Amino acid sequence: MNLQKKKLFLFDIDGTIANGTHLIDGTEELLQQIHACGGEYIFITNNSTKSIRDYVRKFDRWGIPTAEKNFITASYMTVQFLRQKYAGRQIYLMGTASLEKELRDAGISVTTDSGSEQIDCVLIGYDSELTYEKLVECCRVLLTRKVDYLATNPDLVCPIEFGFIPDCGSICQMLENAVRRRPFFIGKPDPGMVVEAMRQTGFTGEETLVIGDRMYTDILCGVNAGVDTALVLTGEATREEEKHSSYHASAVYTNVRELLEEWEHARQTDGPVRF
Repeated sequence: MNLQKKKLFLFDIDGTIANGTHLIDGTEELLQQIHACGGEYIFITNNSTKSIRDYVRKFDRWGIPTAEKNFITASYMTVQFLRQKYAGRQIYLMGTASLEKELRDAGISVTTDSGSEQIDCVLIGYDSELTYEKLVECCRVLLTRKVDYLATNPDLVCPIEFGFIPDCGSICQMLENAVRRRPFFIGKPDPGMVVEAMRQTGFTGEETLVIGDRMYTDILCGVNAGVDTALVLTGEATREEEKHSSYHASAVYTNVRELLEEWEHARQTDGPVRF
């Protein structure tokens, strides 16, 4: 992989540049260098607990300047999918209040009432507001209705300061034990986020790099999109997992600091680079 050719950097968030509320060392400097060289960065995340506006506010608290254009989330891709496939049809949602508002603001017909007679599809998000009552009512819909079944993302865990907590994929596994159904997952590893980022910015696949901490979402998303990938070991994946995988990252780094150092070394070796 030639880092010198990269102009569009697509970062996962949880486990890649941050764990919980804490930025991972090297993040700010790497983002600054990308801007200094005229490149662009976009955060592509499967975390559907927050809207894009929520993320802009979160990054502002970190002191990282962003705009809505710097984010492509699983909830954003879900909106596009629902508009295309379920226009005018009612979606039963098990997710956060933020996700519900984002869907409603986008004109999606959403309900959290399991008794609604108009439900056409069930949608599961990474629900940090999950209750047992929500699980029961979701099972009621899936077991008593002929409805489609979707989920925002297949991630099993979400990295946090002390380790990991269950993510959308684990919630769906729990539901599968009860309803004997698996959803269609909209977010990564589907290549849609990468394709959308290149469409919005005009950069090519050769100019694009996906950086993430999971093999089965981040790295596979990049592989599916045909672009280079960088695995960082600050989240879910391990070096052994990458080594024994049927697909591989273009490069593996301990963290984003190491990625930054290799990029700086390449620039010093080959001379100053301006995109």
